[in-house]
Amino acid sequence: MSKRTFWIAALVVTLLIAGVGSYYASAHPDGLEYVAEKTGFIGSAEDSPTSDSPFADYGTKGVDDERLGGGLAGVAGVLIVLVLAGGLAYAVRRRGSGLDVASKSD
Repeated sequence: MSKRTFWIAALVVTLLIAGVGSYYASAHPDGLEYVAEKTGFIGSAEDSPTSDSPFADYGTKGVDDERLGGGLAGVAGVLIVLVLAGGLAYAVRRRGSGLDVASKSD
């Protein structure tokens, strides 16, 4: 298996896990929210500054189906992290290539 085939297969599997896994994620509140409900201080919670963003609260703005919105948010999250991490790796690799050449000539 070539490197390219491996990375394409890994991307497809990751997107499937993010999309399908998010689609079937639990609708129950997370631990902190559960404790806040049980102890009675859930009403004092404030909205996050990003609460009106397109992917707020593990969903997708404009998608009425909660499960589908969660799956789309999971796929979008994977793609955003891939682009950011890939860009950072590319920048570090390009910047670091001059250092490798200098150290090899010693």
